Amino acid sequence: MFVYQIESYRYWEMYLDRDDFIYGQFGENFTVQGLPDARVCIGDRYRIGNAVLEVSQPRVTCYRLGIRMNNPQMPSLVVAHHRPGFYLRVLQEGEVQAGDEIEKIAGGPEKMTVAEIDGLLYLPHRSRRALGRALRIPALSEPWQGSLRDLLHQSADSASGEPHATAPLAWTGLRQLRVEAIERESATVISIRLAPTDGKGTVPALPGQFLTVRLRPDPDPAAGVLLRSYSLSGPPAADRYRISVKLERDGAASSYLHRKLAVGDLLEAGAPRGSFVLGTGQRPVVLVSAGVGATPVLAMLHVLAAQRSTRQVWWLHGARNRTEHAFRDEAGKLLESLDGAHRVVCYSNPGPDDRVGRDFDVAARLTGSVIENVGVPIDAEFYICGPGQFMLDIAAALAARGITPDCVKSEIFGPSDAVTPGVVGGTPTREPHPPEENPATGPSVSFSRSNLTVAWDPTFGTLLEFAEACDVPVRWAYRTGVCHTCETGLVGGAVAYQPQPLEPPEAGNALICCARPDGELVLDL
Repeated sequence: MFVYQIESYRYWEMYLDRDDFIYGQFGENFTVQGLPDARVCIGDRYRIGNAVLEVSQPRVTCYRLGIRMNNPQMPSLVVAHHRPGFYLRVLQEGEVQAGDEIEKIAGGPEKMTVAEIDGLLYLPHRSRRALGRALRIPALSEPWQGSLRDLLHQSADSASGEPHATAPLAWTGLRQLRVEAIERESATVISIRLAPTDGKGTVPALPGQFLTVRLRPDPDPAAGVLLRSYSLSGPPAADRYRISVKLERDGAASSYLHRKLAVGDLLEAGAPRGSFVLGTGQRPVVLVSAGVGATPVLAMLHVLAAQRSTRQVWWLHGARNRTEHAFRDEAGKLLESLDGAHRVVCYSNPGPDDRVGRDFDVAARLTGSVIENVGVPIDAEFYICGPGQFMLDIAAALAARGITPDCVKSEIFGPSDAVTPGVVGGTPTREPHPPEENPATGPSVSFSRSNLTVAWDPTFGTLLEFAEACDVPVRWAYRTGVCHTCETGLVGGAVAYQPQPLEPPEAGNALICCARPDGELVLDL
């Protein structure tokens, strides 16, 4: 049962200068007098009529409150002003009616108020001690416990200094890099070595991260640009990067890089980013790839070899044949340097000169059955990269063996799945495109994963609305800078916020639900 207080009604009437509220205005089941969020504690128990109820969580305030109140900022306001309201869990059913007294019959452990718990999730400057206290409250609902547990783990990573997905970006915006070398890896894959032109060096990327590059195949400025993301395939280095690119049929970017790019040419790139990174610990590591999907896991293998890791390492790779088997010798040398490393290479169509045991191990596609048959341990961390259907099939096979999702990571360079709570048909069914009847001449907004660059139209309130009009898959929940569900990589450019988010995003990211472009912009969407 959702509870909201008549005192909060009076507060908002004054704050918003309104006098048109009715009971249930905030979507509550019970409108009560008393029980302020700053005094009621999670786990408190009350008797109302002959029912017994327990405080279980603050309200998760979504965008619907903004619609109900005709004020899109309301979801962030109720959090910022510490007036979220709360839920009661029914412990003993009974009849209640207006006018019933509310009798407190027990206090919650830890004595943490509704407002305090709400602030732990949504406001900055939370403490690990407070997170630990909150997780000791049995009455706190499971979704809230999961969210606070994630925050506690993030703070532990930060305190330990271990590298993780939110490591600081090496630079902001787009940086000019010079092509130092171009190397042939297979019939269809080349590697490109890049170094900054300013001589200032770089911050080594985390193993598994990628670069977003801006290409100008035609020197004419009016010809437009291409944006693509490529995994870093070499060992982490402080002065240069290596990306590897497969020549795709009808691929404008890959055709330019394979056929026209030359040593000495300049490219623009955002800083290395991405959460598909090698974790720490001592569990076995299983690196699974197909085709050019070997690039991010090869970077992981470089790190394991450089560390002389004692972890059990499995390298499983699928290719068509030796001609198309990129990084064959490089991966082989790295595996030889690791004691007890395992190699399983599958060729789906071996050539006449390809030899089992020398070039490959299994004459078949790399599938879940192959992984099971070769004895890969199930208590491992799995890192998967390759064509989309390949990754889906491998992940499904691992799940069927009982391997939990938290032990399986995969890298997807196309648009992510949309998250649009409560919206039927929220996932776009069309390819990303400019908005209908878009005559805008504002600064360019580029959605790098969707390969779309469009002039900003100021008639849209936010970048989130603009992306939705372009059928770019997006994620959101509150739409008012509260929950960070919409947090997106800011590859280049800057944004202006209205309203200001309750907690700023990580450096190099943007909250598109309450942001507009402040000049030319490149988003990791």
